[in-house]
Amino acid sequence: MSQFPPSFVWGVSTAAFQIEGATKEDGRGQSVWDTFTAREGTVRDGHTAERACDHYHRHREDVALMAELGLTGYRFSIAWPRVQPTGKGTPNQKGLAFYDRLVDELLEHGIAPTPTLFHWDLPQALEDEGGWMARDTALRFAEYAAIVGEALGDRVRRWITLNEPFIHMAWGYGTGEHAPGRTLLFDCLPVAHHQLLGHGLAVRALREHGAAEVMISNNCTPVRAFSSEAADQEAARQYDILHNRLFTDPILLGAYPDLSAYGSTEGVVRDGDMEIIASPLDAIGINYYNPTLIAAPAEPGFLPFEERPIEGVPRTAFGWPVVPDGLRELLTGLKARYPNLPPVYITENGCSTAEGLDDQERITFLDGHLAAVARAVEEGVDVRGYYTWTLMDNFEWAQGYHQRFGLVHVDHETQVRTPRASFAWYRDYIAARRG
Repeated sequence: MSQFPPSFVWGVSTAAFQIEGATKEDGRGQSVWDTFTAREGTVRDGHTAERACDHYHRHREDVALMAELGLTGYRFSIAWPRVQPTGKGTPNQKGLAFYDRLVDELLEHGIAPTPTLFHWDLPQALEDEGGWMARDTALRFAEYAAIVGEALGDRVRRWITLNEPFIHMAWGYGTGEHAPGRTLLFDCLPVAHHQLLGHGLAVRALREHGAAEVMISNNCTPVRAFSSEAADQEAARQYDILHNRLFTDPILLGAYPDLSAYGSTEGVVRDGDMEIIASPLDAIGINYYNPTLIAAPAEPGFLPFEERPIEGVPRTAFGWPVVPDGLRELLTGLKARYPNLPPVYITENGCSTAEGLDDQERITFLDGHLAAVARAVEEGVDVRGYYTWTLMDNFEWAQGYHQRFGLVHVDHETQVRTPRASFAWYRDYIAARRG
């Protein structure tokens, strides 16, 4: 227990599009995910997030569940189209008022709000003008950050700019599995730069409105080579560049890694951009789910790597391998790679299980990963908080309502919330460490 100091933040994470619902209420604009889910065949069984978990109307009930857990932090996201329906111009006061109420409710229960400004729900109007392929979107993002910072900055001290920009770039613009559903393959590299530029500009905008802590949340994975053969080692190196270093090196080292295997940022990066992107951070958020095993491609092709299954380990209901020590491996690896690594928050870590309430698999998952965090702390990594994914079953993107990650079971027909066994376990785990 001693590995976690009294100031350690115990939390849960959610995302606006996955839980809020009310997609057509109080002036909210359309997001790329509204458009994407309306297309036939994009989401399993045609599920939509029009109701999701109805958090927009039930946020007080949900904050009460967080208080019962004994949380000291709640990471949520703000829906850009709820604040600026077209991604620019005069803010929608009714949309801002919802987050104003949510922040006040959290603070009344002693829970520190940690808003994420962008969790993939770009206003559709901006996508129509090029989305993150267009430099202008980064500038609009800075304006949005200033609006939210001004509205909530008197009560919010810890902010996150972007969530998992690699996943949004790769699946949203590269392969089309996520919104906005574009299939640009490696021609989507400008998305990386414009997201990072938007991040840096947002850091500065938030600081101007008194932000005490600003960070980004990156989805990271420890990359393991399939063998000691030179070809497999090089393939693993290339995958590590794309998944991990592309969105971390520019922020912490001020330069992109070697992207020659994927394309070029020539003509996209302008004078002064890298300085903006490398604006100092107070912390970095790490989202971890599993390691990745990489081999050289069996046949020459488009990708310079090939993913292989990790054998001999349990798997989640999503089919993801469960490797708790991978989190320790990831954290210590980041510390070794980046001498100036800022303090770390685990901003997502969790698993999907079967629908039932006795979710022992999730308890085992959380226990193992928290033990891995403790080992990383023992090895010198400055970890200051842990937000599990997620509070309650939600709209799991292209999987609709089929994957259940929640400590709380949600009946999506009735919206009844029922805490699972893992809810009680996490509550007791936190209580034992908070004294």
